[in-house]
Amino acid sequence: MQWNDLVQQVRTLGQYTTDAEAERVLRTVLSLFGGHVTGDERSELARRLPHEAAALLTAQVPATRPLTARAFVDVTAERLEGATPATARWDVSTVLSTVAVLAGDELADRVLAALPRGYALLFGRAELAPAA
Repeated sequence: MQWNDLVQQVRTLGQYTTDAEAERVLRTVLSLFGGHVTGDERSELARRLPHEAAALLTAQVPATRPLTARAFVDVTAERLEGATPATARWDVSTVLSTVAVLAGDELADRVLAALPRGYALLFGRAELAPAA
């Protein structure tokens, strides 16, 4: 897959009106997310993404403690001009759902297992609570 193909997938899924808007969202979310994916999962995910996307993901210093899903959305809202928490949630979910498809189920499961609860919904997946 090439960068432009990824931008088109994000544009289609997120229903963005222009390539520039989809690319802006993609770059912002990948840059922020790169600090929260670590270890083998980070390297493997980078190999499955187009070069430009992999560079955005791996250029970030790994966070010592990943943000909660809500905090991640809030930080994204701060970085995307004109965004609200609701629109940022849409943007994050659009990008991470697209990345999850490229990653495949097994790798996406491993990435999610390393993140705080709440990210599954941002990846377009249900997050089931254990039975009590």
